[in-house]
Amino acid sequence: MAQELPREEFLRIDKLVKTFGGNQVVKGVDLGFNKGEFVSLLGPSGCGKTTILRMIAGFERPDSGRILVEGKDISGLAPNQRKIGMVFQAYALFPNMNVADNIGFGLKIAGMQKPQREARVEQMLQLIGLSGYGKRYPFELSGGQQQRVALARALAPSPRMLLLDEPLSALDAKIRVSLREQIRQIQRELGITTVFVTHDQEEALSISDRIVVLNTGNVEQFGQPFEIYNRPQTRFVATFVGTLNTLNATVADAGQKTVTLGGTTVTIPALPATARNGEAVALTMRPEAVSLANGAARDIMLDGKVAEVSFLGSVIRLKVDLGDNAVNLDTFNDQRTPPPAHGAPVRIGIASSDVLVLDR
Repeated sequence: MAQELPREEFLRIDKLVKTFGGNQVVKGVDLGFNKGEFVSLLGPSGCGKTTILRMIAGFERPDSGRILVEGKDISGLAPNQRKIGMVFQAYALFPNMNVADNIGFGLKIAGMQKPQREARVEQMLQLIGLSGYGKRYPFELSGGQQQRVALARALAPSPRMLLLDEPLSALDAKIRVSLREQIRQIQRELGITTVFVTHDQEEALSISDRIVVLNTGNVEQFGQPFEIYNRPQTRFVATFVGTLNTLNATVADAGQKTVTLGGTTVTIPALPATARNGEAVALTMRPEAVSLANGAARDIMLDGKVAEVSFLGSVIRLKVDLGDNAVNLDTFNDQRTPPPAHGAPVRIGIASSDVLVLDR
């Protein structure tokens, strides 16, 4: 059973607005984060996620709205007065300082005595798995190691909150996965409230307690990864997070919640009460909600032919042409059973309970 999230609100973003050159990039964002929670700000470039992070850190001032930490307004405080650690996309390590001096830089500025500072640096090196690397210089480290040093530097002064601005974007795929797991492990170990900015949906889904999906300065949805993926509240969330199938259908009987799809009349429980007979609607579902007819039983059965076969390792993705529609489905790679060939006729099944009807 998943551990229940703490309910004590730690960070409150209250109706935050920010404009650059006449362009409003953050439009009245209002959010509350729990103490000890790992929250990702997810969205495409230009959606406002980094601007929100920089306003929390104090590097940007909001045009209006407030930022409260533990009930106290910090909007007017300088960055060094907020007790917030930040890790940037670029590692921003001092090239003329060794690893130990980089990690201890903030402690030295704060006036910590050398023995205590050295002990804290060693503690941080152990935390990030780089014991013995203190005398090395940044150029002697890999990208992943440099980013871990940047993380240790941010954590060394014991901040009350940690901000991460796309810290993994410059790393290759395998290192990204390994380092994001390590960041999550360290965050859990320290119990520090963390805000993580990313445009990578897999990254956000895999490590977050909750996700804020942003689009053009607005919050589209805020919730747990399961909710964001399985119960998207807007078309943007449904299409931005994960792969989405969209099938065009026509309302047959709005009262009975039936539609005509590929010449077949089917019941769609999610059909909105505002639907009207004869109206065109878009039915959406995830690839894993679709199966070949030889799989689990489904109450919507459609005939088509294989248009594409994509081998993705443990999963094989098929694109099936249904005539007026096309649908992607995922099936597990079974070494004993090869997937259908290109052009092969297939029957697919969809569970009507997995179908969403989003805003048209």
